[in-house]
Formats: sequence, structure tokens, C-alpha cells
Amino acid sequence: MQINQHARLSIAPMMDWTTRECRYLHRLLSKEALLYTEMVTAPALVRGGAMHLLDHDASEHPVALQLGGSDPTELAAAARLGAEAGYDEINLNCGCPSDRVQSGAFGAILMQTPDLVADCVAAMAAEVSVEVTVKCRIGVDDQIPQEVLPDFLDKIRAAGVRRVTIHARKAWLQGLSPKENRDIPPLDYDLVHQMKADFPDLHISINGGIATLDEAEAHLTRGLDGVMIGRAAYHQPADVLCAADPRIFGCGTVTDPVAVVQQMLPYIERELQNGGRLHAVTRHMLGLFAGRPGARHWRRHLSEGAARKGAGPELVEEALALVTHRAPQPEQDLQGA
Repeated sequence: MQINQHARLSIAPMMDWTTRECRYLHRLLSKEALLYTEMVTAPALVRGGAMHLLDHDASEHPVALQLGGSDPTELAAAARLGAEAGYDEINLNCGCPSDRVQSGAFGAILMQTPDLVADCVAAMAAEVSVEVTVKCRIGVDDQIPQEVLPDFLDKIRAAGVRRVTIHARKAWLQGLSPKENRDIPPLDYDLVHQMKADFPDLHISINGGIATLDEAEAHLTRGLDGVMIGRAAYHQPADVLCAADPRIFGCGTVTDPVAVVQQMLPYIERELQNGGRLHAVTRHMLGLFAGRPGARHWRRHLSEGAARKGAGPELVEEALALVTHRAPQPEQDLQGA
């Protein structure tokens, strides 16, 4: 399967969330969905030599590296490092609205300088053989999305980009926090669909507010090439990913979250042997049984126990027993699960 086909469903890059431990879990849930790293800044790699930020497990493929930056030369060097590390795609972040990102002149603020973005992606593509893609917003601040987004897409397409993910919200660089920027600006799904009609040669994925496979299938049926899901895939990973392969990709089977937990145990053992912390893995597993009887007990057992000295895979097995062997819960317990 080509990477464009894997991009029919992708999991959004999310700072502090889509770590390598998280991606390992998500890959067990879906063999086909395209996974993304957290954003890694080009200066951290090129100037800081933080090569550990490129660490990933071979099982994560297909997996894309998202870069942040605004200097074409530096981004090209970082893209080369990412490709040499084995990533299947290099993505440029043009959507993150945080103050820290703005101060580095990258992220959503790049929506204001499409010519610079074009220079960046052209420089990156010249250095790597894997695909260079862009994740962007529909605009920022007082920009008129219906005007700026077509111009932005036209310029990055001319620079060689063939696949883009559009977060269907504006970003407000002043006045809203990053968290508020994920919820408050209104969604404009129709504009993203219009961009597909206007740029039929581009592979366009939609992002923002999509929480279920039903919603993802609706966007695909309307003609978009892909759907990227973020927070819902993190907080309710089984709901989004367990049935993704047969429903979105037409292959494979529905995965069982209980079996996935059991498959995580050898990975956890390896991580601990290599000096890792149990909490670094289990914090990404807390939502695995969201909505199921015993989910609250699963979360509590992991949350309270994973940070304890000497905690290991047996803690996860204990928590799993609270889900798989628990009698049906009272109605109020199910509501809190």
C-alpha cells in the first residue's frame, strides 16, 4: 500500500502525546493508519544535535516526521536527517498557534508568508526522496480564508507539494491560547471540500473536530482523500483505530484492545530494561477502554501505580483484570467509565 493510501486515515501530530510509545500502541490497534511524530524543530536537530528526537520503532511504519521551522536551509538539513532515520514522509508544520512556536517564526504564523513556505518545502524536497507534505490552517487572525487558502495551496503546489492536511479552523495568533485555538474558531469543512474541487490534483486530508469513523467515512464519501483525527484518537484510541483497517482501508480485521494490552507487555518489559519508565508508556493507554465497564478502574490503577518505584508489566495485567473480569457495573459507574 502506498503512503497516499495510508493517509486515508492518519493520527495527528500532537505535542507531548504522539511520542514513540504512543505510536507503538496505535500501530498495534491499526496496521494501516498513517502515524505522525510530535513536532520536532529543525533547530533542535541541526543546531542542537538532538538526534534522540528521531527515535522510533521499526513497527511504527508508515510513520511521518513533522518538522517545525522557517529557514529553508535548516529545514532541508533536518529533512535529510529525518529521511536518513527512516521516516516515510517529512511534514512541515504550518498550523501550530503556540506563542513558543510563533517566536521561532514557524507554525501557523507561516500562513502569512506562503512564498517562504514554498521556498522551505522546495529546499526540503530537493534533499530527500520521501514525500514532503504540509499541515496548515485555513488562515490566521483577520485573513479571509476563501482568499488566502487557495493562494497558499497554489504556491506550495508549485513548489512540489502533492499532499496537504488542512485543519479546518483559523488560528488566532493573539488572544487565544493553543487549547482555545483547537475549539473556539469555527470549523469550515465546506471550504476544505471546496479546495479539493479547486485543486483536484492535490491529495487533501481534513483535520479538526472529527471524532469518529462515521465522520471520517462521511468526509471520504464526499470526495476528500484523507481524514486526520487528533484528540479523539488519543483519548478513545480503540473507538477510532480498532475498526479502522476494515472500514477505512478495506483490509484486515477489527483489533481487540485486550489483546493489544497483552501485546504491549513485552514492549513495556523492553522499555524498562532500557531504563524507561512505566508511566511513559501507560499514560498513553489510559483511554483504551473508554466507555467500557471497568474503564474507570483501569485508568485509576494505572494512574496511581505506574509512577511507583519498581512498577512493571504486572501492574498493567492487574489493571486489565479490572476490565476483563469485572462484573457489570452499576449504572452510575458506566456513566463515569
